[in-house]
Amino acid sequence: AQVSDTGAIEKLADEVIAANPGPASDFRSGKVAALNFLKGQVMKLSKGKANPGLAGEILERKLRG
Repeated sequence: AQVSDTGAIEKLADEVIAANPGPASDFRSGKVAALNFLKGQVMKLSKGKANPGLAGEILERKLRG
């Protein structure tokens, strides 16, 4: 089943951002493609169960501050 629990996905997003400071910084400086890498890492951590659209939204919100 797909995980659309924002709390769970936010926790994964925090872990991914902390573990990947380079791509996080790349995204903040305008490299939109870095978001796809980070989203992929969230998907990997969730074993493919996280809702990818939601994961992308949450990552983007967290990275933009």
